[in-house]
Amino acid sequence: QVHLVESGGGSVQAGGSLRLSCANSGSTAISGCMGWFRQAPGKEREGVAGIDYDGSTYYADSVKGRFAISKDDANNVLYLQMNNLEPEDSAMYYCAAGMGGYGGTWSGIYEYNYWGQGTQVTVSS
Repeated sequence: QVHLVESGGGSVQAGGSLRLSCANSGSTAISGCMGWFRQAPGKEREGVAGIDYDGSTYYADSVKGRFAISKDDANNVLYLQMNNLEPEDSAMYYCAAGMGGYGGTWSGIYEYNYWGQGTQVTVSS
């Protein structure tokens, strides 16, 4: 099946950049939508960015213009380029994958069937 593993998190200064990666090490290739979510202590998990099987991308208003989601279909890898990071971006970041295209909204947790273990992003002032 699908097994997602995130990497690339760490501690950075405000204004810095990070690139997160999500690799599928399972036996089944991802053929549908993929996305990035984040969750800070005491807060609900929120959608950050999504990408459909055809390459269409979607972003939360809070990260538009700063983050970019992309994927490498040949290698089954999902990326999140994060620029001009702010302390408010600090959270555990999770990647997720669905088995089909988006049927509703990209930010709905119900759209995704598989989840990674998360990678921590900490942004200091």
